[in-house]
Amino acid sequence: MAHQQRGQASSSTKMERKIIERNRREQMKNLCFTLNSLLPNFNPKQTLPPRVDQIDEAIIYIKTLESRVEIAKEKKESLLNKGMKKRPHDLAGSSAFDDETQGTSLKPPTIEIHERGSMLEIVLMISGFDNQFIFSEIIRILHEENIEVLSAISSRAGDSMIHVVHAENHLYQLGATKEISERLKRFVDAHRLQDIQGAQGP
Repeated sequence: MAHQQRGQASSSTKMERKIIERNRREQMKNLCFTLNSLLPNFNPKQTLPPRVDQIDEAIIYIKTLESRVEIAKEKKESLLNKGMKKRPHDLAGSSAFDDETQGTSLKPPTIEIHERGSMLEIVLMISGFDNQFIFSEIIRILHEENIEVLSAISSRAGDSMIHVVHAENHLYQLGATKEISERLKRFVDAHRLQDIQGAQGP
């Protein structure tokens, strides 16, 4: 009788271990799927590669993002340093900035857009009174295109404002991000042309 009970207990323990191991594998599978869904080239209709390859791809993507963040920081610091060397008194306050722009030759707005899959990094440099309007319009266009703005950082460099926007297209399709980038560039180019024509006079 005692031997039979020990056998049943041993069988029950083995069954519990199998259930725990099965749950662990299922959880790992779900975690890997979630991790893959965050990558820009993820396609739920395609068969997933081996788990090791999935993790390697995620590591590469994360390192790429880290590198881009560092490059953006260096670019921002470089632009800020140039602005401070050129006109350090412009950093005193927004009122001083607004007063002085009336008597300075303002630069036309510029935009740089870096694409990686569904991710967008937008760097705007704007001078003068159109600063807030152009920035707001860029954000509005992104919302119109169903692009999620992840972050937006603004800083002053001399007589210009630099806006760095990070955004993501959750409905990413091949070529769609490029079309959005072109729309943003056309909008800024139109304002650049207006500024140049205004500076040249009638």
